[in-house]
Amino acid sequence: MDRVRRLQDGIGTPSKRLVISYILDWIIVLLTVVVALALSRVTPNNRPFSLNDPNISFPFVHKEKVPPTALVAIVVFMPGIIVCIVCLLFVPGPTVDRHATRALIWRRKLWELNTGLLGLALALAVTYLLTDGMKNLFGKPRPDLLSRCDPDVSRVREFAVGGLGGRLGSFETQLGGGVLLVSSKICRKTEKLKDGFRSFPSGHASSSFAGLTYLTLFLCSKFAIAIPFLAPRPFGRTRSLTSAAFSRQTTHSQLHPHGHRKGHQRLVSDDAHSSGSFDGDHGHPPIRNQAAAPPVYLLIIAFIPIGAAIYIASTRWSDFRHHGFDILSGSLLGFCSAWFAFRWYHLPIREGAGWAWGARSRDRAFCIGVGVSGYVGDEGWSSSNSKHDHHVPHREDPEMGHRDMEMEHVDRPGSDEPGAGAGAWNDVPQPYVGSGGTRVVASPLPVINQPGQRYEATA
Repeated sequence: MDRVRRLQDGIGTPSKRLVISYILDWIIVLLTVVVALALSRVTPNNRPFSLNDPNISFPFVHKEKVPPTALVAIVVFMPGIIVCIVCLLFVPGPTVDRHATRALIWRRKLWELNTGLLGLALALAVTYLLTDGMKNLFGKPRPDLLSRCDPDVSRVREFAVGGLGGRLGSFETQLGGGVLLVSSKICRKTEKLKDGFRSFPSGHASSSFAGLTYLTLFLCSKFAIAIPFLAPRPFGRTRSLTSAAFSRQTTHSQLHPHGHRKGHQRLVSDDAHSSGSFDGDHGHPPIRNQAAAPPVYLLIIAFIPIGAAIYIASTRWSDFRHHGFDILSGSLLGFCSAWFAFRWYHLPIREGAGWAWGARSRDRAFCIGVGVSGYVGDEGWSSSNSKHDHHVPHREDPEMGHRDMEMEHVDRPGSDEPGAGAGAWNDVPQPYVGSGGTRVVASPLPVINQPGQRYEATA
């Protein structure tokens, strides 16, 4: 009951040092956006070009299919709103303990919201910075450069900077038979010229794949949308007993206690094991019942953001704004940034049960020295003068405030080792195989076990 009371009261107040460290994270991300915005206003390198190059001779399209304002709405605000909706409505999910208070639940909601938005902001900020920096460095002409430029063809020789065209005779011969490279000074229009040398990589492609790929990963994590997989087994454990067409013989009395006398046996299909019966392989269900494919409609929901990103990238080709290599490079850049930002703050999709990583520890909020293994320590995240600091050694759940007791006192799900009995904590998300092949993850909120019972939550 003491643990239940502690759960209901909530544990600890976040350390100011830790809060400041996460505020600093937000400030750095926003400053990255400011730097990228400044880079977008810098004049890029102007790569010399040929007036008879067909790759830069496309017309200038005045009305883009996806203008910059629409792009910002689709890749920034739409994913942000969806992240907010998912975190506020679906977190912490059905595994929440009945003793958890509203304050404790809202702490988890807000922590998942913070990590979800911070990851999205990091993906977009990194992509924005790299894209605009590379645009300025490479200065590659767009497909519609000549339409933007309106070159003065009477001054070709004056602005020639390379090529053999000048050695081949007349101007017509130069354009028809030889390659003559000229500088951007030949252009008579300058209002759209600076942007004409910002083709590589595609900003629409990189930003759309950054924001919308992150959204896809976020949705897959929260709703367990992943290809079914088999959890690894200890070394030497064979799958032969769980991979047969039918399971081993199971006593009829186990399935029908009131049927025949003890010891009467029959072959039982592995479909029966999906109802809760195991074969003899150390309590493991048949191999085909250890995972299952999610509903197809969830796959469709997860694919919609990727489909939108593909469409946005394709418009840069049809609007003659980018070459194919620029679009592919921008898409790859955005995808990698999204994956990096997602994994920076979230557990793996297949094994993390939809949760973000917890917060850093109080004394490791800003940096750690050489020889320290990571940013989580035994001191937890709460203020050093917290009223619960006098309890036994613990490790706190950073965003929820509850604590894991020492491992030797914990009765873990699926373990045959004795634990603390009634009141043991089960708050570490640790997948294991439950009855009927159900993949089970310990509750993300504190779970109070009753004597002789185990709490199981379907992942």
